[in-house]
Amino acid sequence: MQRILQACAAGVLALACGAAQAWPDRAITVVVPYAPGGSTDVLARVLADGLGRQLGQPVVVENAGGAGGTIGTTRVVRAQPDGYTVLLHNMAVASAPALYARLPYDVTRDLQAVAPAGEVPMILVRNKNFAPDSVQALIQAMRAEPNAVNFSHAGVGATSHLCALLFTHTARAQATLVPYRGTGPALQDLVAGNVDLICDQPVATLPHIQSGALKPYAVATRERLPALPEVPTFAQAGLPDFELSVWHGFYVPKGTPAAAVERLNQAVRAVLADPATAKRLTDMAVLIPPAASQTPQALQTHTAAETRRWAEVVKATGVKPQ
Repeated sequence: MQRILQACAAGVLALACGAAQAWPDRAITVVVPYAPGGSTDVLARVLADGLGRQLGQPVVVENAGGAGGTIGTTRVVRAQPDGYTVLLHNMAVASAPALYARLPYDVTRDLQAVAPAGEVPMILVRNKNFAPDSVQALIQAMRAEPNAVNFSHAGVGATSHLCALLFTHTARAQATLVPYRGTGPALQDLVAGNVDLICDQPVATLPHIQSGALKPYAVATRERLPALPEVPTFAQAGLPDFELSVWHGFYVPKGTPAAAVERLNQAVRAVLADPATAKRLTDMAVLIPPAASQTPQALQTHTAAETRRWAEVVKATGVKPQ
C-alpha cells in the first residue's frame, strides 16, 4: 500500500511539473483596465505582439475600463490564478486604495507582480483653439477665473486625473476636472474642442501633437524628451516643482504558479530587450526600466512603496475617497 501511495504521489508531482513546464498551452489574455486608445492600451498592444512571439501562444488584449482602472483590476483578481489572465496597469493601481473607500480587492494581498513594463513622463496639452499658449499664461488664466478652465481625464484615479490634481495643486490654481471612461474618449473630446486640457502620457497624445490637433505646453520630467525635443520641461516653462512619470507593470492574481510567473517575467524581459520593440517604445517616449528592476520582487516592493506615497499625496490634495 505504501508503495502504491508513493507511486501515486510521484505521479501527481510529475503531472504538476509537466503542467508547469507546459505553460502556456493556450491563448493568454492581457487585461487593460481602460478604454481602447489610451496610453496603457497602446503600450499593451505593442508589448503583446512581442509576448506572443516569446511565449508561442496568442496574447489577446482585453479592455475592461471604468472606475479609474478598478473594474479591470477586479476582473483579474477574480480570475483563475493559472497565468492565463494578466493585468497591465500603471501607477493608478497604487493610488486606488486612497481614492476608493470600498475596493473589492487589496492591491498587495490579491495581486502578484510579474515585471515592470516601462515608464512614461506626463505631458500637458491643450486643444489647438485654447488661447493660453504657455504654462505661465495658463496659470494666470486659471487664477483669474477659478474653475473656468477644464481638464479632461480618464476617470477618478487614472493617471490623467492624478496629473491634473497635482498640476492644480502645484500651480495653486483651480480648474474643473471632467471625467471620461478612459483616455480615448477624453482625447476625442479634447481634439473636438469640447474641453481645454489633458495631462497624459505621450504614448496617447503624441500622434495628435504631430498632426497639429493638440498643442503641448511642457513635459513633466527633468530632461526634454527625444521624441519631442522642441517641448520644454515644466522647470524650463517656469514651474520647477512639477514632475510626474507614469510607471506600468504586469500583474497576475495571487496564487498563480511560480513557474508561470517566472516564465512570463522572462518573456517580458526578452520583449523589452528586443531592439525593434525598444525603438518602438523609445519613439513613443517610453523609458525602459533598468534590467536590475525587471524582477517580480522589485515591482512588488515598488508597488507597495507607491501605494504608501499616493496615500500621502491624495490626503495632501484634499480629495475624498469615493
